[in-house]
Amino acid sequence: MKIYLFNTLSGKKELLVKPKGRPLRLFVCGPTVYDDPHIGNGRTYVFFDTLVKYLRSTGLKVFYLQNITDIDDKIIARAHAEKVSFSKIAETYLAVYFRDMKALGVTAVTKYARATKYIPQIQKQIEVLLKKGYAYEIAKDGIYYDVSKFRDYGKLSRRTTVQAESGVSRIDESIHKKNKADFALWKFGHTKAPMQIINGEPAWPSPWGLGRPGWHIEDTAITEYFFGPQYDIHGGAVDLKFPHHEAEIAQQEAASGKKPLVKIWMHGGFLTLEDQKMSKSLGNFMTIDQFLKNTSPEVFRLMTLSHHYRSPLNYTVKLNKEMKLKWLAILEFLAKAEVGAKSSLVKKSRVSNLAKFEKEFTLALADDFNTPAALGILFKFIGELQPKLWQLSRVEAKQILKKIRKTLKTLGFSFKFPQIPLKIKGLARERENLRKNQQFVQSDSLRKKANDLGFLIEDSPLGPFVWPKS
Repeated sequence: MKIYLFNTLSGKKELLVKPKGRPLRLFVCGPTVYDDPHIGNGRTYVFFDTLVKYLRSTGLKVFYLQNITDIDDKIIARAHAEKVSFSKIAETYLAVYFRDMKALGVTAVTKYARATKYIPQIQKQIEVLLKKGYAYEIAKDGIYYDVSKFRDYGKLSRRTTVQAESGVSRIDESIHKKNKADFALWKFGHTKAPMQIINGEPAWPSPWGLGRPGWHIEDTAITEYFFGPQYDIHGGAVDLKFPHHEAEIAQQEAASGKKPLVKIWMHGGFLTLEDQKMSKSLGNFMTIDQFLKNTSPEVFRLMTLSHHYRSPLNYTVKLNKEMKLKWLAILEFLAKAEVGAKSSLVKKSRVSNLAKFEKEFTLALADDFNTPAALGILFKFIGELQPKLWQLSRVEAKQILKKIRKTLKTLGFSFKFPQIPLKIKGLARERENLRKNQQFVQSDSLRKKANDLGFLIEDSPLGPFVWPKS
């Protein structure tokens, strides 16, 4: 099966060339650990987790690398505000990040690489850029990248240097820079003492004096260490396209002289909250932990995959309810199929067209990982089969159950079925006995009682099937 992915750099879908003799190398920008991850972050990491699990399901080996920015201006600012060390902030929110990723079922990452563990590699890359004339030093300030020296600067985002000069976050300010878009590779410390914490800021020894790395250089130093100067896929949210990913290209291609840095660039769309950009000051900021207090990780994954990864996703209370109902419908289908696989009285059946479903589902995923289309095919299959579930033989029910479970696991879903209280199970058994004795008034009364308690009792050839009301 040929897989096509949209490449931001070329602006079109391209064939994913499967490497020979080595794993596919994929890198995704990880978090800057200074605050709780929000659901927009969650969307990005769940998507790439799903993509990698899918690629592996096709037999492809994938080395999925993700960096952790554990030294940055934002971490230091938070440390100053809370009057604690930068490492305290970094360790606290790194633990929160790992907790949230585990809760979301994000398990596909091969290696998490913390920036502070790769200071020698960062310094080595800066030395190369200085030697080649792509970087310059500003006294008592730092080492900066000169964007005017890299002719291809802007090729990913299609922004010129002039456009880059306004309204862009995390481009370091200095009145001594050669160009407004120049960014820091190394920020000098404020002392000549051996490595220590200076006013809450860490400083490492370097050929240029004590200091710490800039944000952009961390990623290319890490990817070069693990992958070399070129690799297969780079992913991240669309807001990182400029300046961060543009800076990565400028750094690595200038340092190595090899192009392209990445074969395929993948960017995920924004997630808004009730049609507004998430903002703590506006009171519409939702962390992953807050989301999961009332909604399951499976519903979050379903919500993420029900929208194309390159499209915006507007989270609303209504959308949350819709996704909960859809996930409940999937679980109900699986529960009924499981009953049929164990207890069906039908000897032989051929109700479903599993081969057609599998082909259409696979084609959708191979087309720029179109999960909304794939899920649409799944729901259509389930919807058409739902009224016929009790007509399945055990053999066919088992085949369907196995295929749907495998399909969902490929997308990273796990299954936690609703617990039916013993009281409700007792009502269902009592009602079934009344039905057998043709005491229909009394049996209807018990069905209504179960309904009032939030559960539906469905009659089937295999006995009562009990399920929570939608």
